[in-house]
Amino acid sequence: MPKILMVVTGHSQIDSEHPTGLWLDEYSIPWHAFHDAGFEIVTATPHGGKAPIDPRSLEGADPNDPARKELEATMTLREAGDAQDYAAVFIPGGHGTMFDLANFDPLKTLLSEFDAQGKIIAAVCHGPAAFVDAIRTGESETLVAGKRITCFTDDEERAVKLDKLMPFLLESKLREQGANVVDAPNFTDHIEVDGTWITGQNPQSSGSTAKAVIEAFKDARTLVV
Repeated sequence: MPKILMVVTGHSQIDSEHPTGLWLDEYSIPWHAFHDAGFEIVTATPHGGKAPIDPRSLEGADPNDPARKELEATMTLREAGDAQDYAAVFIPGGHGTMFDLANFDPLKTLLSEFDAQGKIIAAVCHGPAAFVDAIRTGESETLVAGKRITCFTDDEERAVKLDKLMPFLLESKLREQGANVVDAPNFTDHIEVDGTWITGQNPQSSGSTAKAVIEAFKDARTLVV
């Protein structure tokens, strides 16, 4: 069965008054979808260990959820291996991504390898922060240049009143780097599929993004491994 690498944030604080981390549903909903479809899942953070979960995303969450237990001891990205070991990478969001995945060069190199090998690159909400400053293999062009994607929008960031605390606004940054960012009304389920690139706008899009990844595997041309 296809093997999927899920890369999540390891960053736990925006500042002393704002804890952050992974937004749980953006990991757990896709994790269950992939697991139920029979996929092999590997979860990694930049430096391994327990992945921080944004406390705001824990309301009503099941503490015994097996997806949540996977976050107790993640691999390092280095331990997770190379793009050739996987058929897809999936990057959940959470504001933590804006502080570590947005600046973690080994992940950007890995994403460029996935792209060069024609494998599925998927992300939801703030997950596309990992795309920032990534460069196509052997080129000088940004990885997102000309790609039709979506992400947590500037309007959504302002709506949750965290725009002033972010190092940058994700939608604006991706547009600056040449992406064709398509947005929908705030907090509606919205995904974009551009070839092997699959992105979701916000937490509400987590299930649809995962479903689109699974559907993409039905096309044998994407099954590189």
